[in-house]
Amino acid sequence: MEENIVVKSLAALAQTVRLRVFRALVVAGPDGLTPSSLAESLDVAANTLSFHLKELNHAGLVSQERDGRNLIYRASFEAMNDLLSYLTENCCQGEECLDVKTKSPTKKSRC
Repeated sequence: MEENIVVKSLAALAQTVRLRVFRALVVAGPDGLTPSSLAESLDVAANTLSFHLKELNHAGLVSQERDGRNLIYRASFEAMNDLLSYLTENCCQGEECLDVKTKSPTKKSRC
């Protein structure tokens, strides 16, 4: 993953409403959510939500699809996993990571 894409993704997530929107879309899974259901569940005004969805879409973290009269937004799991992989690529200098709870080595590929 290129650094400029990483920076754009992290910048998009570095705002409270956008982070909440992205997390809600991750929870929704492949079915996604409409802007109205997002606005209602997150208690965000529609015009504010529209701005934040545009920023997440521009960063490649969400996709938008028209379904009749509705727009469906979905988290881009590929982009999310690419970002997580980039951030943890050299985790623990190639050694086994410590399990946060038990403080013992774990063979997980990510911390």
